Amino acid sequence: MAEQILVIKHGALGDIVQGFDAFESLRKSAPKAHITLLTGPAFADFMRHSGWFDEIVIDRRASALNLVASWQLYSLLRRRWDKIIDLQCSRRTQRYARLVRSGARWFGTAKSASDPMPDFTSVNNRDRMMVAVEMAGARAVIARLDWLVTASIDADLPQKSGDEMPQNYCLLIAGCSPSKPSKRWPSHGYADIARAALRNGITPVLIGTAADAEVNQDIKRAVPDVRDMTSRTSLFQLAALARNAAFIIGNDTGPVFLAARAGAPTWMLMGPDTNPEMSAPVGPKVKWLIASPLASLDAAQVCQEIGLE
Repeated sequence: MAEQILVIKHGALGDIVQGFDAFESLRKSAPKAHITLLTGPAFADFMRHSGWFDEIVIDRRASALNLVASWQLYSLLRRRWDKIIDLQCSRRTQRYARLVRSGARWFGTAKSASDPMPDFTSVNNRDRMMVAVEMAGARAVIARLDWLVTASIDADLPQKSGDEMPQNYCLLIAGCSPSKPSKRWPSHGYADIARAALRNGITPVLIGTAADAEVNQDIKRAVPDVRDMTSRTSLFQLAALARNAAFIIGNDTGPVFLAARAGAPTWMLMGPDTNPEMSAPVGPKVKWLIASPLASLDAAQVCQEIGLE
């Protein structure tokens, strides 16, 4: 019987992206294993395209009072796993460790873990996950993202009549988690970047979800010539846009991590809530700028860093 491996990674998007190398390392090192991913509903379809997993199971992280969901989770954890690699390492997943059958090796931070992870203080999230899969027997490799390129090529970008994508554009990702407003650089800073980009012949494109609509509308009102694609891109469409962008600039938010891995020049703007040692994105052309508070970061400094006149 093939080795049975369960990987737990609920999200969020930035952490999923930071796990790409760990996922590929595990798959390459255990090509005959049956590898299952337990993840959040927002990332199930995204990860199905990767080819890293034989099975995707959605964990909606329902209340224990939801008897159906609790039984489904219990049944999953009670399967005859050889290895369970907890890349989430949350209080919730530590509780999951109590439910597994004896004999299954648990790699994580749970008190009952057979293979406890080391102290990861000041270790980048990407490197933490690499250590975890190496503990489980994987050899380290850098992920090939052919699947993401293929899927993004196949992803038709949403367009309105007369609203085709410009040849030369940049992505502005001005949103962030609604629960972390201190991670958001002010909209007037992004408006200044948009004006500078236009002066340099680059069309600014605003990216985000419905939660980012207000800040993107502020930028659009200040700079009417920007293209607003709020709530109009899937993760694959975002990757397609990012691959061909002149540059990408954004806050500490998941889409910036994905854009960075797509390969375009990417700048993440960080405030005191973000420790670059632990949370900096990974990519061939990624940089970051830090200010405390983030609102004190001067747009002229950002333009100079990017190379905008």
